Formats: sequence, structure tokens, C-alpha cells
Amino acid sequence: MTNSTTLIDEEVPKWDIALEGLVNDTYRMKTAALNIEDFHKLAVDNRIRFDDIMVTMFELCIYGEWQYKSGAERVEITRETLDQLFVNGRLQEKDMRGFSGDWMPLA
Repeated sequence: MTNSTTLIDEEVPKWDIALEGLVNDTYRMKTAALNIEDFHKLAVDNRIRFDDIMVTMFELCIYGEWQYKSGAERVEITRETLDQLFVNGRLQEKDMRGFSGDWMPLA
């Protein structure tokens, strides 16, 4: 017998699906990997918190939807990676300096 709460948890994405759609559209229009500057522009243009976009990007990487590369090397993003970046419950822009590489979908 399956617990309905477990079933619901497995079906609901752990990231903001509206932001996922926005970054996917941006990737398709750019036809190249996204970077921090792209996420800053998205935040300003759409009046969205930069850290909300970045949390979504980290979650997409954690769940295998997107990847992050620093140079030619793919960098594994884990829950621990994200947890270490949080200060007072928010990502700080200064913490993102180490993630100035390329972000792209896996598919």
C-alpha cells in the first residue's frame, strides 16, 4: 500500500516550475549555455529575486534536469552544495562568484 503523501511528494517538483519555464525559454532563445549575467538580467527584467532563480537552478541540477560546468568540467551540485551556500535562509550574490561557469539542461 502506497502512502498518498509520499506519492504527492514524488510528483511535485522541488523547484519553482514558473522559473524553470523562464530559464528553459531563455536557454532556447540564447541557443547557448546560461551564465550568472543571464540570471541577473532575468531577475531584473522580470522583477524576480536573483536568489530565487539561483535556488531553482541548483534544484534543477540536484534533480538531474540541468548541469553546471566550470570550464570543460561538469561540477556535481548536491543538496550539501546548496545548503552550504545559504546564509540566513537566502543565497547571497557574493556566494555565487564560484558559479560563474555554464548552466545548461541535460536533455
